[in-house]
This record gives sequence, structure tokens and C-alpha cells, in this order.
Amino acid sequence: MANAITGSRILLSFLMLCFPVYSPAFYVLYLLAGITDMIDGAVARKTNTVSAFGAKLDTVADFVFLAVCFIKLLPVFQLPIRIWVWICMIAAIKIFNVILGLIRNKKLVAEHTVLNKVTGGLLFLLPFTVFVVESVYSGAFVCAVATVAAVQEGVLVGTSKEQ
Repeated sequence: MANAITGSRILLSFLMLCFPVYSPAFYVLYLLAGITDMIDGAVARKTNTVSAFGAKLDTVADFVFLAVCFIKLLPVFQLPIRIWVWICMIAAIKIFNVILGLIRNKKLVAEHTVLNKVTGGLLFLLPFTVFVVESVYSGAFVCAVATVAAVQEGVLVGTSKEQ
């Protein structure tokens, strides 16, 4: 059941590509995808079906959702170049963390830290804030939190004993 919920996030993410940003259909799909992200782990724990496959599927679903959001949302946000550079720097840190995890642990490592979850929550809320807060301010705030989360993740991956 939990894996089906997680898999539906991938489908919902791809469906988001079919609708204009800020349209009712886009927001419904976006909300449903976000809800699946919030409940799949809880369902897995509640039904005692937590698995390595489910954790990997969740990471893939998160990546697909994030990629679709970047494709759809970043072009419509009015962000100055300094924010775009900041986003690229965060992406570089995250890529470095993945490579470091592969080198140290011979596998993909995804740290589900509180700061990573907070960053995900803030990113999720971002499309709802565009009508209230200028995107430069909300974008800078999310980037600040995401930077701290990415650096923390790098420290955890780099100092982990798991090899």
C-alpha cells in the first residue's frame, strides 16, 4: 500500500507537466503529490511494510517531483540572477553529497534530516506564497534553509561510520 502511494507521486508529478502553473488542475495534482509524500512513510510504518525498496522508491519519487517542480515553477518565478546562482550552488553541494556517499558507502545515501524535511516543506509551500510574498524574499529564505540543510547533509555523509 505504501509503495503504491509513493508510486502515485511519480505519476502525479508527470501529470503536472500537462497543466499550466497556477491552474486549478496543477494545484490539485501538486497538493495530491505533496500529500503522498507526507503519508507514504507513515502508512509503511503503520502497516509494518517498511522496506529498503520503499525507501529507494521514495527517494526516486521525491527526485521526480522536485525535477517536475523545477521544470514548471522556476521559469515562472521572477528570481534575480543571484538567487539562480544560489540555487546552482545548493545543487552543486547536493551533487557533491551524492558523490561522497557513493565513494564512502558504495551506494546512494539520502539523509532524511529534519532540516531536509523543513526545506522540502518550504519548497512545497513556495507556489502558494507567490501571491502574498515577493518571490525574491521567499526564494532567499528557502535558499538559506536549503544551504544549511545541504551542508549538514554533507557533514553527515562525510562523517558517517557506515562503509
